[in-house]
Amino acid sequence: MGSIAPPEETIFRSKLPDIEITNDIPLHSYCFERLAEFADRPCVVDGATGKVLTYAEVDAAARRFAAGLHGVGIGRGDVFMILLRNSPEFVVAFFAASHRGAIATTANPAYTPGEIHKQASGSGARLIITESCHVEKIRDFAAERGVTIVTVDDGPVEDCRRFADLLATDAGALPAVEIDQDDVVALPYSSGTTGLPKGVMLTHRNLITSVAQQVDGANPNLYFHKDDVLLCVLPLFHIYSLNSVLLCGLRVGASILIMRRFEVVPLMELVQRYKVTIAPFVPPIVLEFVKSQLVDSYDLSSIRMVMSGAAPMRKELEDKFMAKLPNARLGQGYGMTEAGPVISMCLAFAKEPCEVKSGACGTVVRNAEMKVVDPDTGASLGRNQHGEICVRGAQIMKGE
Repeated sequence: MGSIAPPEETIFRSKLPDIEITNDIPLHSYCFERLAEFADRPCVVDGATGKVLTYAEVDAAARRFAAGLHGVGIGRGDVFMILLRNSPEFVVAFFAASHRGAIATTANPAYTPGEIHKQASGSGARLIITESCHVEKIRDFAAERGVTIVTVDDGPVEDCRRFADLLATDAGALPAVEIDQDDVVALPYSSGTTGLPKGVMLTHRNLITSVAQQVDGANPNLYFHKDDVLLCVLPLFHIYSLNSVLLCGLRVGASILIMRRFEVVPLMELVQRYKVTIAPFVPPIVLEFVKSQLVDSYDLSSIRMVMSGAAPMRKELEDKFMAKLPNARLGQGYGMTEAGPVISMCLAFAKEPCEVKSGACGTVVRNAEMKVVDPDTGASLGRNQHGEICVRGAQIMKGE
């Protein structure tokens, strides 16, 4: 009696062809690979102050701050915490981690002292960068654990080092460091929907792969370019904004317009003033736009793309939003911190866009595979069946 062949697996892949992804440079070198071309272009714009840092200035600042980290004992493989709202200092500190071969764990400064202590302890953070208004949350913890506190404010704070002092370090003091692409560079914490939040180990390879899946290639899935202005209102301590806004934007030479927190009127003022072209949102922000009676009072016509993620958005909300911004492309993506984070993305965002279904979260990104399995048996399921998502690709976390 002959054996019965197992059913063929249904594997989902991108409609776009796979691309070659670099695998021999660290994250900072990848994001600033075209530095010679973009050196004098605006890189980070602080919406609160109007201060502009060019690509050359951000890269130089990251190198100096990395040297400053070395000076206070942060070495390859060491963890430090970025406990900041969106700011130029956040950007500089994150890339300094890459230059130093260190690991940045990002945390919400609005966390309670207990939540901060838990993440700092669990990640093994040896240094915490924050604003002076949050120092009292961590002062006792830092003293007990020998953790260095660095404040980004101008004035001195007792028992804390100043960000500006580390930033003033000569970049020549940064020792050469061998960085492997499988070294961890970021340690964001997952949302903990199935338990307590867990640190997700993302390597240089993971993040480079994820960014490349979005913005690299002749027909990128996410078509950003050097003349774009990306609105960075979503918190950089969350992987969506860190990856799909900051890292993707810098890879293509775009300008990153930073907002410290979401307020609908200041946001529209900044969009009008800086002619924002890319607006990465989440459904609650989309809903605020829909509800606002002031949208017609501002010129938002520069926006060509509105991305939504982190939660599903129904077709009804999409339709109401598009009535407000009829000339923009609106689409959704799906992901999770453990996947670096992007798993699927709307193909309406591609350089050569495809027709998409309203309310959908896109198709699998390039250089990755996805299947759906029965959670009880592990058997592969076909199309239009409910099950557990399995994803394979070099963007998937090293561990947690």
